[in-house]
Amino acid sequence: MPSLQEAKRRMESAVEAVRREFASVRTGKATPALLDTVRVEAYGSHVPLNQVATVSAPEPRLLVIQPWDRGMIGPIEKAIQTSDLGLNPSNDGKVIRVPIPPLTEERRKEYVRLLHKMTEEGRVAVRQARKDANDDIKRRQKDGELSEDDARREQDEVQKLTDRYIHQLEEILKHKEAEVMEV
Repeated sequence: MPSLQEAKRRMESAVEAVRREFASVRTGKATPALLDTVRVEAYGSHVPLNQVATVSAPEPRLLVIQPWDRGMIGPIEKAIQTSDLGLNPSNDGKVIRVPIPPLTEERRKEYVRLLHKMTEEGRVAVRQARKDANDDIKRRQKDGELSEDDARREQDEVQKLTDRYIHQLEEILKHKEAEVMEV
């Protein structure tokens, strides 16, 4: 049953990818994952922020960035300002503070649309894994490796997996949407 294991692995990774993408979507709360997409010009190349500083959320509406090298304060601040997150960092020479402003209703709806789009991409990836697994099952049946009953049984298993992972995506979306719309 290699096709079933492969399908399961691909579906799990699709769900994980959506989870990671959701972490970068801003809610009203401060979370270090919010800055995961920020890349900083450091030592001649662009690196993720978490490779040049520690990011923490000491308060619900504040992120604090502690650069490992004080010379990086300027580039980090610039990277946050030029990111499309709409944040205004300020520094005191040692740390950078990033207040998280409350979201406007329009911005919340924009984020919800983005969440739906990300979820749909996840669903497409899950369905593609299902299609590939079913194609593999049909090929194995045609080659005589599987009987018709075994092929049907495996296809049913693949469908159960698909339903389970699609349901997980729906649940993740529901929770994140509630988080974004929370005022």
